[in-house]
Amino acid sequence: MPLISMLFILVAAFATATLSGVFGMAGGLVLMGALALVLPVSAAFVAHGVLQLVANGWRAILHRRHVRWDIVGWYALASLIAAGLVSLLAFTPSKPLLFLLLGLVPGLTWLPQTWLRLDAARPPQAFASGFLVTGLNLLAGVAGPLLDIFFVRTELTRHAIVATKAATQVFAHLAKIVVYGAPLLIGAREAALPPLWVFALAVPLSMTGTYVGGLILERMSDVNFKRWTRWIVTAVGLFYLAQAAQLVLAGR
Repeated sequence: MPLISMLFILVAAFATATLSGVFGMAGGLVLMGALALVLPVSAAFVAHGVLQLVANGWRAILHRRHVRWDIVGWYALASLIAAGLVSLLAFTPSKPLLFLLLGLVPGLTWLPQTWLRLDAARPPQAFASGFLVTGLNLLAGVAGPLLDIFFVRTELTRHAIVATKAATQVFAHLAKIVVYGAPLLIGAREAALPPLWVFALAVPLSMTGTYVGGLILERMSDVNFKRWTRWIVTAVGLFYLAQAAQLVLAGR
């Protein structure tokens, strides 16, 4: 792997962890696309899972007093079931399809709230979020906008939303590491992954970015928090759709 690609991954790890520390999901969307630009799809899924596991886990620890553990419990159970089902499919998307899915996922943030009356604070819907979000995460690499739908109608504060979503995503990213990482190792294709020293540097960078994002979050109102999240992920989604079209036209 070229040195410039490895440096790119390190910069992306810090920047996207900061973004996630503020908005709870935009960073993961950006990171997945960034990794897919320089890594094979399976390796990008695993690398994304590792870095986001650290970023989300650290964010959940930093804001642990705000986590709704009842929601996390139901989510974790459903996440395990979804991972088991997806692993049976043995499906890995092509790069054009991956960028297409990444571009379409942000569209979920624009669904009228009157269409779906979901609330992750309710056990059945917390379970549904775990199953659907983990499933989409394993197919498209990210599912933050879908997860967000389950939190739009909750009465949780921005701190509780970010903390609880971070805790749930620990399980989603663990599933991604196992589902996509096992075939890489079994097939002796681990060379497709970044060197271990890249992860060794990226992990503290992700933790630092998460801390910086938390400082920014403290200065943001609930209204601006929700407004900026939608527009940021939409802009990123449009970029990914353009990338998917470019790859298709190039015949990749």
